[in-house]
Amino acid sequence: MLHRTKTVYERGIVIVGEYTGEFAGLATSFFWSFTSIFFTLSGRQVGSQVVNRTRLLLALGMVSLLHLVLQGKLLPVDAELSRWGWMGLSGLIGFVIGDAFLFQAFVMIGPRLAMLLMALNPVMGAIMAWALLNETLEGLEMLGIALAVSGVAWVVSERQKGESGSLPDVSPRYYLIGVLFGLGGALGQASGLIASKQGLVDNFPALSGNLMRLSVSTVTIWLIALATRQVRANFQALGEHPQAVRFILGGAIAGPFIGVWFSLIAVQNAKVGVASTLMSLTPVILLPLSRIIFKEHITSRAIMGTIVAVTGTTILFLA
Repeated sequence: MLHRTKTVYERGIVIVGEYTGEFAGLATSFFWSFTSIFFTLSGRQVGSQVVNRTRLLLALGMVSLLHLVLQGKLLPVDAELSRWGWMGLSGLIGFVIGDAFLFQAFVMIGPRLAMLLMALNPVMGAIMAWALLNETLEGLEMLGIALAVSGVAWVVSERQKGESGSLPDVSPRYYLIGVLFGLGGALGQASGLIASKQGLVDNFPALSGNLMRLSVSTVTIWLIALATRQVRANFQALGEHPQAVRFILGGAIAGPFIGVWFSLIAVQNAKVGVASTLMSLTPVILLPLSRIIFKEHITSRAIMGTIVAVTGTTILFLA
């Protein structure tokens, strides 16, 4: 019996080892799902701007330590100035502007709809790469874009009386503004990735690139807070809402720290298309989580539309 148990255990280790990238990609989706929930809960207590500033500060410290362990230095100070420029621009567009929109969408329409809108990120990225970088779009990729857009539109256009995301009794105007913030977040992320692509040429380490993005973004967002006299108010809000601090810390650990780490493992150990597909399952995972945590009523239309949208992004990744 003991020998049999040991054999099963060893086989399990072999299976996990063989599919390390795939398991890491799936785990990334779970971590990002909980990140969106943590930031939603904290944003509704202290505001989305406080959440964005604080989580960038926490994430910078965590990723710097991870970079020290894996790369032997706290910062990639020997990187070329042009690379710092591209990665810094990517961080400003993605983290400072894009995530400001996304976090406000979390507050207004909830994590499920906000992250579903973020599924349009690769669609926007593909269209921008076609327009700006002269990359081609094949027929299968266009099919994926059409499915993703259709699925998202189908879900977002559903307005049930008394419900919007996980917020009750919001006006159509409030809901529309929340959706626009979500689209702004997706556009910011897509634009940031286009800039990142220029900064990561010649196989530059992705972890170092991400740290460069975080460094420039964190310094910039706190300088803006200093100039607008928001620093004291930021820490005052955190002091008045200790639970929000715990949520932000949880989100920073699950997302920029563990989530990014697992995403790098996924890309390194699995085909990029497969890894990207598994990492894009967050909207699907958020369906049951939104029901459990926010008591949100999930309709069959929401389920089908989400599956159609994720199928579209999957086709886009694998095409």
